[in-house]
Amino acid sequence: MTKNHGKQIKDDAKYEALRREGYSKEKSARIANTPDSGKKGGKSTALDERSKTELLAEAKKIGIKGRHKMTKESLIKAIRA
Repeated sequence: MTKNHGKQIKDDAKYEALRREGYSKEKSARIANTPDSGKKGGKSTALDERSKTELLAEAKKIGIKGRHKMTKESLIKAIRA
């Protein structure tokens, strides 16, 4: 069970996990108080959520050959490779 660190810490569980990993109190508090600190990446959507047309455009941008014959799953694998 997590300890209540008062209203200055928004996510007590995350704060305690960071402290156990060796982060300082200040850095742990800063991360625990950031609402989207658990999310990765920028504004791009996950490859699985994109349409085949969007995947084809991405494959073209990075130069994948034979992309028009690929299935959506094959495009995702090729882009990740």
